[in-house]
Amino acid sequence: MDMSFSASAITGFAERPSAKTPDGQSALSIIAALARDAVADAGLDRDQVDGLLLTIPVFGYSAFFPSVVADNLGLNLSYFDVVELGGASSAGMIWRAAAAIEAGLCNHVLCVTADLSGGEHTPFGLLLPPGDAEFEQPFGASPPNAGYAMIARRHMHEFGTRPEQLAKIAVSQRANALKTPGALFGDTPLTIDDVLQSKLVFDPLHLFEIVSPCTGGAAVIVSRRSAAPDNGHPPVLLLGAGEAGSHTSITSRRDITTSWAKDSAARAFAMAGVTPENADFAQIYDCYTIAVLMFLEDLGFCAKGHGGAFVTERDMGFGGDFPCNTNGGQLSFGQAGAAGGMTHVVEGVRQLMGRAGERQVAGASVGVVHGNGGVMSDQVTLVLGNGG
Repeated sequence: MDMSFSASAITGFAERPSAKTPDGQSALSIIAALARDAVADAGLDRDQVDGLLLTIPVFGYSAFFPSVVADNLGLNLSYFDVVELGGASSAGMIWRAAAAIEAGLCNHVLCVTADLSGGEHTPFGLLLPPGDAEFEQPFGASPPNAGYAMIARRHMHEFGTRPEQLAKIAVSQRANALKTPGALFGDTPLTIDDVLQSKLVFDPLHLFEIVSPCTGGAAVIVSRRSAAPDNGHPPVLLLGAGEAGSHTSITSRRDITTSWAKDSAARAFAMAGVTPENADFAQIYDCYTIAVLMFLEDLGFCAKGHGGAFVTERDMGFGGDFPCNTNGGQLSFGQAGAAGGMTHVVEGVRQLMGRAGERQVAGASVGVVHGNGGVMSDQVTLVLGNGG
């Protein structure tokens, strides 16, 4: 992308605690609460919000969704859209909001996501896509578990990646979650033995290497900098963004140990004028432990095939030498369906605003947020910076 996002900044955010059950909530009611809190955090009035970006929740979607949400929130919009890139949707919203502001379409964009852990009679898993009808379904390879298991097994075969290296990712993120209010597993420590002795869901992936669905959501406000009020905390700048993708099924990929994140990251870092070495932290989409390990390679934090060694050698806690998923990520904070990716955006913003409390990364000024949709399908990379 040959463009700049210098006119805009992230000015506020909101996040709901993760919950195991909907407990009478709807996606729309969560969106309403998040909108109220994010607008207030940005120092705005509701009437100042003239842009809206949403993704499609697994539970609670309706036709004309932006109009339904705008009607319920009482918004008068000059720009609105739905971004549907799976787990990359939230990161994709941020650069689209900034681009809309750069184009003069609006001044303050509410980017909001919410979803439920399941309906009263419908388990979450039954609503997931069944997989490719020709190359996956006939062999019982139902995504996403089968796809990520195949990726993990191939990575182990090609590069010697070990189960305990993948397990360490889950353990590191759980330690971060213990300091995160509202985390789904914020009160239960985890060890490598716990991970490797948990149920083998889809060889070689264990239960604690896979996200748990929850109810929740998060939101951010992207504002025109010249129209942003002084709200008491520094704005967060979008220094660079990149997007890439080509497939829905990994059967279309020639090499399943490499993702399009290498392309989205290259574009984002080039636009930002920085390198991976400049990042003070990374918030990486973590539907499975193998996803984090592969993205460490593809985003440029280590060479291809060296992800296992990188994880072994580095401290990925919020106080370590490579802070990663500092709120616990989706593995421990929880994955609120289609809203899951926004927790990475919000945590990145929170760190750069200096509002992360006990888990604040000291001196954080540049951070990377990465979103992943499907089985390594849609990839979006953001490079964020402290604008204070």
